[in-house]
Amino acid sequence: MKALTYENYGKPSSIFKLKDVDNPLPKENEILVKVYATTVNRTDEGLVTARYFVSRLFTGIFRPKNQVPGTDFAGEIIKKGSNVSTLNVGDKVFGFNDEILSSHAEYLSIDEGAGIVHIPNGLSYESAAASCEGAHYALNFIYKVKLLKGQKVLVNGATGAIGSAVVQLLRNEGLEVTATANTKNIALIESLGATRVIDYTKEDFTKVSDTYDFIFDTVGKSTFSKCKLLLKPKGIYISSELGPYGSNVWLSLTTPLMDGKRVKFPVPRKIKQSLKLIKQLIREGRFTAVIDRTYSFDAIIEAYDYVASGQKTGNVVIKVANEEDMA
Repeated sequence: MKALTYENYGKPSSIFKLKDVDNPLPKENEILVKVYATTVNRTDEGLVTARYFVSRLFTGIFRPKNQVPGTDFAGEIIKKGSNVSTLNVGDKVFGFNDEILSSHAEYLSIDEGAGIVHIPNGLSYESAAASCEGAHYALNFIYKVKLLKGQKVLVNGATGAIGSAVVQLLRNEGLEVTATANTKNIALIESLGATRVIDYTKEDFTKVSDTYDFIFDTVGKSTFSKCKLLLKPKGIYISSELGPYGSNVWLSLTTPLMDGKRVKFPVPRKIKQSLKLIKQLIREGRFTAVIDRTYSFDAIIEAYDYVASGQKTGNVVIKVANEEDMA
């Protein structure tokens, strides 16, 4: 099968090779999936560049242990192990694991109990793959707080995969959402449910006069100290990133000890729970993944470079195979 491979951490254009490798062999409790679509996301880019050294603790200290990247997929089961009981050959499924699934390949094997669910009827493989990473991390913001209808939230970075998902999830809960976006995406973010959109190319959101129950920084480009004045007396700040010198982790441990504004850190968990909920919301017409660009599998390295540029809107999808292709 064809797969994207790398032997060292670094810039995507200098470390990747598309080449033929052996097909994975599913174990007794695993399924073999023909991958039709995947994405290149911030998680993928962060893991292959080892931008945060802590990621090497599970990917390999000096070089990657798993040399085929990719954290999400949508595809069709073409084989199953003898102990698999909940899934069948021919099922269309999508899934995610931020510790790498090796989904940037034509086939992958995965445990039936992992983060994997059936694709809703009528949803394309491309849209299914785009409904994993950003939506899961968005839900982990929400899992950290108690949402009440009418509360005010500021979402920094609403045009990304996480931000565009969290705006929709907050809208579903009846919250009043202020979001930041660049000029070209203001209409998009309004359509997703934002009450107000601040054009970050023209205005610094930390200078606004409003106050919020929550500030969700989905791109990690602010700090608690800069946002503190925007929070209500018991407001909560959450960022997708560790913060300068890991400050968001330490603040999440210390600020709850004080009776005031707090930091919480959204440690990603409950992947299968997230996927089940997203599947339900898709069925109900209350969530749609935003797709910026779709690349062919042969152009996946170009897709990585685009994601690394920080300019994407929503998700970047890789079309690995056409639906008419035979397994």
